[in-house]
Amino acid sequence: MRQRVRVFAVGVVAVAAIGAAAAVGLINSNREPQSKGTPASLRLLTEQQYLNTVMYVFGPNVKPTANFAAVPRVDGLLNSGTAVAGITDTQLEIYQKTAGKVAAEIVREESRGYLVSCSPAATDAADPECARTFLSQVGPLLYRRPVPPERLEAIIDEANAAAASLKDFYQGLSVAIEGLLLSPSVLLVAEHSEPDPDRPGEQRLDAYSLATRLSLFLWNAAPDAQLLKAAESGELHTRKGLKREVDRMLASPRLETGVRALFDDMFAFEQFATLAKDNLIYPIFSGETAVDAREQTLRTAVDHLVTQRKDYRDLFTTRQTFMSPSLAPIYQVPAPGPGWAPFEFPADSPRAGLLTQISFLALHSHPGRSSATMRGKALREVFLCQEVPKPPPNVDFSAIQNPDPNIKTARERVNFHLQDPGCAGCHRITDPMGLTMEAFDGSGGFRDTENDAPIDTSGNLDGVEFTDAAGLGEALRDNPQLPWCMVRRAFAYGTGTPSDENDRRVLEYLSERFEADGYVLPDLLREIALSRAFSKVYTRRERVIHPLPDLKSAQRPSQLTVATEPASPAPQSPTSR
Repeated sequence: MRQRVRVFAVGVVAVAAIGAAAAVGLINSNREPQSKGTPASLRLLTEQQYLNTVMYVFGPNVKPTANFAAVPRVDGLLNSGTAVAGITDTQLEIYQKTAGKVAAEIVREESRGYLVSCSPAATDAADPECARTFLSQVGPLLYRRPVPPERLEAIIDEANAAAASLKDFYQGLSVAIEGLLLSPSVLLVAEHSEPDPDRPGEQRLDAYSLATRLSLFLWNAAPDAQLLKAAESGELHTRKGLKREVDRMLASPRLETGVRALFDDMFAFEQFATLAKDNLIYPIFSGETAVDAREQTLRTAVDHLVTQRKDYRDLFTTRQTFMSPSLAPIYQVPAPGPGWAPFEFPADSPRAGLLTQISFLALHSHPGRSSATMRGKALREVFLCQEVPKPPPNVDFSAIQNPDPNIKTARERVNFHLQDPGCAGCHRITDPMGLTMEAFDGSGGFRDTENDAPIDTSGNLDGVEFTDAAGLGEALRDNPQLPWCMVRRAFAYGTGTPSDENDRRVLEYLSERFEADGYVLPDLLREIALSRAFSKVYTRRERVIHPLPDLKSAQRPSQLTVATEPASPAPQSPTSR
């Protein structure tokens, strides 16, 4: 543990040197450096990507409920964990139920008129031409590339056979739709590579895989028809065509969906699904509070970064946010009318930036009390991409939970860990900033005393001193690790693979571009999407795949396992080298 902490401390000094070198022009920012690119991956479509795709292909009213299995968090992202997840019989049954709900919604009498693009000659018999018209339209959108002719014919035959057997065209079409949605070509993102004609000896994503990577990155859904058309024509592999499509996607309202997904993953907001508070200690905090706390932060991020195109770093100092009736009591502000309303905390408020929002404060606390260590650890890992070592198995928590009435504040309690040589190393990199957030209780409510004792909110972050949470936000905003971490997370999220050492120089280049562009997030997303590293791939021997055949709705699901070898160590930022 001490060794890892020492490396961390050395890294804090190193970032200043790297930053100074960049400032005097010692790092060339004009050209993207050469790299291996990223591995061509095989990964699962996430639950939200699946649902977003379904709503895009069939219409926004098709909103099935789903409960896909959790995937592991790798390199700080669930999106990276989809490459090491697996599909079991149980999960396939969930996929099957979801597909069945989608198919039933499409063909029901009230919606078939506008969801099915053709009308059969008779509703009580098969109509091969109508089935072909509909399935030929939706198939490529779901497969994210042209459906192989033999597979398309098999799907059409399935629809015709079921319609003849059931004496109902729409029920037959429903069977085919359900089978289509259960195809591994839909559930899995299998990236295909091809030789790069402009760079002999190198591989790039084929046009359809590039379209999928772009769309999942920027829209969190499968490519639309226009993007697939650009892939089909070859324009997506031209610099002009790629820029045109990326700029179109960035200008689309669907970018909001993509940005929300990025930050929902980066901030580990899936933990809200299991967040619980002791209702005797925090009676105001409810399930609705948790839902709205998550939404408040995502609304704040989208408005600040996409709508207003402001500096990413200012997310941690801004007093502008949104308020809902369920959040207002904890924030101790007047409740707005029904729904959400823009809100700005006054200049003398203790609230400033994401660290003082309920989402961060409540998520990184215990059910019945706050936690300086959990909050400090989350700050390091979520926003600065710095791994905090796990505590040793023999930690003595009795001092922290000491009922001694003379020990009233968290600062006094965690001081026991700082005095223990086996614990102090890690707690020194979490507690100095976590204790500053002790001005907020475990539900995110403000307080200035604990057990009638005044709370000392002073602290420091990597040597920068401050007196309160607003000062902590300022210190975090000015920490050079903050934008680096954003670049690293965005690149890993966009490529669907954990960052590794081969990306280091590319990440430095993108970080420099991010700085030059004023830390505007859409500009960073554009730089990533247009970079050669985004489309350049290599094949590595790490996939063990037991593939499924295309499933029919009447079949019992078989098992599919997707496994990968451990990735190379993730690149450290300039602060840790």
